[in-house]
Amino acid sequence: MDTLFALFSDPAAWAALATLTLMEVVLGIDNLIFVSILSNKLPEHQRGRARRIGIAGALVLRLILLGTVAVIVQLTDPVFTLFSQAFSWRDLILIAGGLFLVWKATTEIHEHVDPFPEDQEAGGSTVTTIAAVVGQILVLDLVFSIDSIITAVGMSDQIPVMVLAVVLAVSLMLLAAEPLANFIHANPTIVMLALGFLLLIGTTLIADGFGAHVPKGYIYAAMAFSAFIEGLNMMSRRARRRRLGLN
Repeated sequence: MDTLFALFSDPAAWAALATLTLMEVVLGIDNLIFVSILSNKLPEHQRGRARRIGIAGALVLRLILLGTVAVIVQLTDPVFTLFSQAFSWRDLILIAGGLFLVWKATTEIHEHVDPFPEDQEAGGSTVTTIAAVVGQILVLDLVFSIDSIITAVGMSDQIPVMVLAVVLAVSLMLLAAEPLANFIHANPTIVMLALGFLLLIGTTLIADGFGAHVPKGYIYAAMAFSAFIEGLNMMSRRARRRRLGLN
């Protein structure tokens, strides 16, 4: 307890906490979009539960990874070289996660573009269960958690600071999950935009795994600009409906 008091009596520790929390919140946006889109595929009474389980899983995974920092740091050590390119376990995890995200986003886009595929027209049906949704969320939780913790370790060597930053960031994710999911559900065009974000994020993860690091600032700036344009489109549609006397 005395050690913790001494640590947080240092202004530098509070600065590190604020920086890490902000970074974790920004990195958690990707996770939150994925959770929101997948949970909205479930019946309404199951959505909140799936979101809570998914976000709780993200917290547990991050805390477990923080407890094995020495192992996590070693994930950046090269394990083999292919065509003069060294690959670490972190690289392989990012590539696998990126491929999964690209596949999932592409599948979701196809379902929105063609909501009545041939097998459903022939009488078949596709059923999404809460177990399937939570399982997919946890897979991406692992990928995002490893990337998040490795980044955090590079910014601070104080485990209590990192733990508190992770708890604060995931708590904010939990608070934002339902409003974000409801907003996406109420605005169908937002769904396609969010899936485009997931495609971008997945491609970035793959590129990062192959050693082509794209600064996160560029990615989030592009996402913010796209969201701004979509916001203008939404305002335009509302103004058009008002002129036509529609709700």
